[in-house]
Amino acid sequence: MNWNEIFNAGEMPSNSEIKAYIGDAVIFWDDLTSYLEETYHVKPQTTFSRCSMQPGWNVKYRKNNKALCTLYPSKGGFLALVVVGAKEEEDTRVAMNAGLFTDYVKGLYEKTGPSSMGRWLMIAVTEWPVLEDVKHLISIRVSLKKNTVPV
Repeated sequence: MNWNEIFNAGEMPSNSEIKAYIGDAVIFWDDLTSYLEETYHVKPQTTFSRCSMQPGWNVKYRKNNKALCTLYPSKGGFLALVVVGAKEEEDTRVAMNAGLFTDYVKGLYEKTGPSSMGRWLMIAVTEWPVLEDVKHLISIRVSLKKNTVPV
């Protein structure tokens, strides 16, 4: 059964229900959510989306009204949506070309064309190096506000 069928718009899942659904990938989920909450001092917002690409409940992290990422539970895993905005585009491209990302995330970046709303990268977090890529992309988004670029 699909995520959006188990938990409809009127039935928000608990944190433990989300973790049970994503199964073994909970180690990546816990690491990423702890990282976001401790590093950026943000709290998760569980929201329901009717978006046709990823309908159902998701977990958003925002700082100062800027989206850091959105996490979409899936059976046995989860997707992390990180948007590379126009302001982050150049620094992200430099980091991609410098070999600072996995081939998987670099491939997603190259396949996802830029738009007026940025590049929307839906990243399946399935291994530690990909999780580190997600963290790196988020750090680029946050650090540009401070005019510093992490490497």
